[in-house]
Amino acid sequence: MSNTATPAAPLLDYVTSCALPTPWAQFTLHAFVEHSTGKEHLAMALGDIDSGEPVLARVHSECLTGDVLFSQRCDCGAQLEGALKRIAAEGRGVLLYLRQEGRGIGLVNKIRAYRLQEAGADTVEANLQLGFHADARNYELCLPMLEQFGIRQVKLMTNNPRKIDALTRLGIEVTERVPLLVNRNAFNTGYLDTKQAKLGHMMSPQAALVPEDGEL
Repeated sequence: MSNTATPAAPLLDYVTSCALPTPWAQFTLHAFVEHSTGKEHLAMALGDIDSGEPVLARVHSECLTGDVLFSQRCDCGAQLEGALKRIAAEGRGVLLYLRQEGRGIGLVNKIRAYRLQEAGADTVEANLQLGFHADARNYELCLPMLEQFGIRQVKLMTNNPRKIDALTRLGIEVTERVPLLVNRNAFNTGYLDTKQAKLGHMMSPQAALVPEDGEL
């Protein structure tokens, strides 16, 4: 019997790419399809990202209400725009757009959670009341997506320590955390405060780069 390990099945396939002009730069849009779900994930790339130098990067989970419908209940749309502007200003970077709406619970369930929030629950309590984890997102797809471009080191635009921890565990080196503090307003103050108090988000530019073991 052979002792050779069977290679792990790929998590997703790279499909194709095209030019995507935006108000800030002309990106290259890359399309991937996830095997287990059939979901289509995207990467927006700009400049020379396969040079081996750390790449300015954003891992952005889909938020239709914020990204497309301009909702002020969250900071997602503003973070998406802010990240693309920063990449354009630097002339080099990548944004991964993962299709995991509502912290992984889906669009309809997110709207159910919004209804519970209107009745007094915070964002964490609403997800738990619906029978979900406070944050059900998974970042394992980031590795093959970044490997597609030869990226092993990133300057990560995030306030979320779980993203830093997830990429580090996958073998991606986070050389720098770039805070992305945008669009605090009258409608999302409680949402942002809950992110900090219950999910450990780093809402100060001076927050630590990587959390210590056991802090998550």
